[in-house]
Amino acid sequence: MTTPTLAPRTAGRDDRITLRFMTTPADTAAGGRSVAAGSVMEWIDKAGYACAVGWSGAYCVTAYVGNVRHRRPIAPGSLVEVQARLVYTGRTSMHVVVTVSSAEVETRAYTPATTCILIFVAKGADGRPTEVPAWEPVSRSDHKLAAAAIERMESRSEIKRLMLDEDYAAPTETPRVTLRFLVPPGVVNWGGKAHGGTVMRWIDEAAYAAAASWSRDGEDASAAVAVYSGGIHFFAPVRIGDLVEVEARIIYTSAHSMHVSIVVSSADPRAPRDLTLTTQCMSVFVVPGADGVAQPVPQWTPTAAADVRLWEHAREIVRLREDIVPIPASLTLEP
Repeated sequence: MTTPTLAPRTAGRDDRITLRFMTTPADTAAGGRSVAAGSVMEWIDKAGYACAVGWSGAYCVTAYVGNVRHRRPIAPGSLVEVQARLVYTGRTSMHVVVTVSSAEVETRAYTPATTCILIFVAKGADGRPTEVPAWEPVSRSDHKLAAAAIERMESRSEIKRLMLDEDYAAPTETPRVTLRFLVPPGVVNWGGKAHGGTVMRWIDEAAYAAAASWSRDGEDASAAVAVYSGGIHFFAPVRIGDLVEVEARIIYTSAHSMHVSIVVSSADPRAPRDLTLTTQCMSVFVVPGADGVAQPVPQWTPTAAADVRLWEHAREIVRLREDIVPIPASLTLEP
């Protein structure tokens, strides 16, 4: 009897991946009520990265993460399922949609909590962008998700342009929190840089500190939770041993939400003032009450010209974001 020979796995075969695991105490947010948004974003990046590498057969870097909508909290001790699937390819880029679901250990019935799109760029041995195999939609969900990825390109480009044109470093009276630290070896990726997911965790930690500080007079400041992170653009890598500065500032408040701008910069510790912009984004936080409904938050009323400009800038970003139709989690989970 002859044993059949299986065709070797080649680049361009794996366009989907699923990770399953249980949350750990280290994933829990301050206050202990739910898993931290930063942990969720780390999981999103890991699953998306694995999917991109599986398709391209090359080392990849995170270029963009958009519209991370935290629809509901994930309870500590939950089972977690993170599904990533390719939905569009450019010449050197891959768009990956990721859905995070959770379940109680007893029921194992998974319910979606977060869905978003990431863009990865494949890199060759010389560190330059390299071409990836073209992906073509086959199923109904493939076609709908590919169309959704294409529809977002114009809005994403406009948001990126607005954010790059804005001077977030201008002296202002805006409430802010700044974290500074050296990048530890424990966050290194295969390219010798810090994981994109790790950077997103830093972003969430700084944004949380700013939101919790601003809402300290509310019902329970420690309960401030992220409900949205978007426009996460990665401009430069963060190297192990770099000095990192993560600045989060309140730039706009609605009746029940706080909009936080976060800028990540890095520098050689020997020249700490020579900072390079590496990542920037905007997050939205709320303070849920005992019934889960967002509570009123203190209002930020800008007076300085630079603060008024940032306030108006945030409103424009909100307007553009409202034009982006959320991707249904149910669609991403279809065959």
